Amino acid sequence: MTKNLQELIKASGFQGEIDDSSPTIDNYSHDASLFEIRPKIVVFPKDSKDIEKLVRSVKDQKRWDKSLSLTARSAGTDMAGGAINDSIIVDFRRYFTKIEKVTSSMGHAQPGVLYKDFEVETLKNGALMPTFPASRDLASIGGMVANNSGGEKSLEYGKTKDFIEELKLVFADGIERSVKPINKERLDEIMAQEDFEGEVYRKIYELCEKNYDLIKSARPKVSKNSMGYTLWEVWDRETGIFDLTKLIVGSEGTLGLVTDITFRLVPNVPHSGLLVLFLRDIDDLGELIPTVLSHKPATVESFDDQTLWLSIRFMPSFLKLLGPVRFIHLLLSLIPDGWQLLKGVPKLIVMVEFTAQTESEVRDKIKALHKELKDKRARYEINGFEEDATEGKSEKFWVMRRQSFNLLRSKVKDKHTAPFIDDLVVNPEYLVDFLPKMRKIIAKYNLFATIAGHLGDGNFHIIPLMKLENKAERDTMLPAMKEVNELVLSYHGSLSGEHNDGLIRGPWLGKQFGSEMLKLFKDVKHIFDPSNIFNPHKKTDSDWDYSYSHIRDHF
Repeated sequence: MTKNLQELIKASGFQGEIDDSSPTIDNYSHDASLFEIRPKIVVFPKDSKDIEKLVRSVKDQKRWDKSLSLTARSAGTDMAGGAINDSIIVDFRRYFTKIEKVTSSMGHAQPGVLYKDFEVETLKNGALMPTFPASRDLASIGGMVANNSGGEKSLEYGKTKDFIEELKLVFADGIERSVKPINKERLDEIMAQEDFEGEVYRKIYELCEKNYDLIKSARPKVSKNSMGYTLWEVWDRETGIFDLTKLIVGSEGTLGLVTDITFRLVPNVPHSGLLVLFLRDIDDLGELIPTVLSHKPATVESFDDQTLWLSIRFMPSFLKLLGPVRFIHLLLSLIPDGWQLLKGVPKLIVMVEFTAQTESEVRDKIKALHKELKDKRARYEINGFEEDATEGKSEKFWVMRRQSFNLLRSKVKDKHTAPFIDDLVVNPEYLVDFLPKMRKIIAKYNLFATIAGHLGDGNFHIIPLMKLENKAERDTMLPAMKEVNELVLSYHGSLSGEHNDGLIRGPWLGKQFGSEMLKLFKDVKHIFDPSNIFNPHKKTDSDWDYSYSHIRDHF
């Protein structure tokens, strides 16, 4: 089959590389999720023409081989299993790595570009693409688009969907087209076309218009969401704007293959600093968070005591990560916090970041919040503060917050990361009730789990450690997931704020949005991808039995 598949791809005129060697298949059979699916082959297209040839070839052969499909992959940091597949993996990291143009307000690049390299260029122009994930040093911009990423700065700026000026997408008919927001006049022109593009625009518009009120009411009542397709932002009667990029961003490559991205950028605010709160308990989060948010911070992040101890336990690992000079600085800067630990290990460390044009402005903002919280210290049971009014002094906290998942994956040898409840969102006003209930579920199933997240959005990353090769332990995953997910939904939350559906949350789309919206999501998928050639078993095509059968049993 593989030889025939190679011949099929070569016969299309494909100019890139094709690899079915065992090491390559092994490497591409998993991403950062708990799943493993072995592809038949991995291809490395050189340009958009190669992508078009691939799509047309698979589309034509799908009549004889229903198993054929295409799954896009760049950096492979996806935590939901969105970048793995049992057919053809399309790797964008080898050739789609060109940064075309960057100005103070716009960045144009290909999807295989790593965010860290893109940021180097934006900062040269005094600009920032602010929706980077915690894996900013590893992730690609294509993955950010596929997942609708939004990390620590989403409280201030929003998600990736809010920064797309234009995308290029190879549609299911094998033709690359530009997609961007358009007015009704331009929409009418495209809908009048007698081709696949016209059909897609016409059917999506009709779907949005016919079900307008249902779709608008389906928008999750939280500040961030990566579940489903973002139908509620495609068509707006009041503005007359029709924007298919809202569907493509966050679609996990299930609607087509993105080949080119133009972002809107924001000015990079040059100075930042933290007020760090060490909380003895979380009973008063419901009151604390509104007080913090009233001061308009750029970011409110948090991590729990388990993450703190993990960072301390594996402190030598930071030597390789940071290098000797920054590592020594990290050790010395942790000494003041050592004194805080003598007062008792905090249950939660809260990092409140402020940004400004000058260091003195940052310092003033930090002091103003510090003063207000200090007056309420006893009530909030804050057993310590630390002011880090410069970005350099804040580094130790960001290292702990951003590197916790990588530490879990690489350093805890007897158990493995199992991100199956890793991205839930509950509005902050509910957290005082929600978090203790969630902890009880974690304890009920004897899960060791770190909890970190974007506290200002109520978005938490809960990463259990499990012996996934042990069937009895693996079998606890579904009941634990059901209890946590049902708890999230009972508080009107979202099961994913950033990491998307993939293999893990797709089966929950009906519970999240209801049967009517699930049908509309399925209609969207069929309109864009009538032959189901793009990334099967994700989103509306997902099934828990299939997902469960592909949980990794060796590491």
